[in-house]
Amino acid sequence: MTKTRALVLIPARMAATRLPGKPLLDIGGLPMIVHVLRRATEAQIGRVVVATDAPEIARAVTAHGGEAVMTRADHPSGSDRIFEALQTIDGAGEIETVINVQGDLPTIEPAAVRAVLSPFDDPQVDIATLAAVITKDDEHTNPNVVKVVGSKLGPARLRALYFTRATAPYGDGPRYHHIGLYAYRRSALARFVALPPSPLEIREKLEQLRALEAGMRIDVAVVDTVPLGVDTPHDLETARTMLAGKTS
Repeated sequence: MTKTRALVLIPARMAATRLPGKPLLDIGGLPMIVHVLRRATEAQIGRVVVATDAPEIARAVTAHGGEAVMTRADHPSGSDRIFEALQTIDGAGEIETVINVQGDLPTIEPAAVRAVLSPFDDPQVDIATLAAVITKDDEHTNPNVVKVVGSKLGPARLRALYFTRATAPYGDGPRYHHIGLYAYRRSALARFVALPPSPLEIREKLEQLRALEAGMRIDVAVVDTVPLGVDTPHDLETARTMLAGKTS
């Protein structure tokens, strides 16, 4: 995947209900969004841009040498936000692959960002994402831990059959913790954002089910660890501890 054909977009907004102003919260002297930006840049898979509706986020990004693009404030999801950003950045349609990195993953490993492109070795794959084997007992039954049920295609690859908050699949064997980082073929992203929310998406509150219900193929690269998603004050303190000394 050449750098000119891949674009990494990080959607970020200020309106998080559980942790207001989340992208700008300080972690070791840097706003959280800057940590995510740097991790994505270190992956070295293409141009990295923060897509936001907040001027203060854009200013923080550019003040630390990053690139930001402004988007509308009324997008229902990050996918819609990155599609608008893609059209703004590349109206000519030269970019073939878009990687969506959530702006609240300050501990994401650059290798994990790179790994999400590996399923695109198969031209039949529309969307790629990540998962890790669940190792903590409580995560098997925690509805906040999304599980991906898939057919194994190789030692570190699944074809997604379903995503759920339930404990699945039943019986003995590994379960996989879904990581909400996605790569889209450009045509797949355009198709996805044009689809209405699907019944299973609404029921499970999982946007990716819209793609599966529409017959789109999602493959999963299995990585070693789940990055910390910062949603609560406790998560923020954990991130500060994990990233202490890594802000230079």
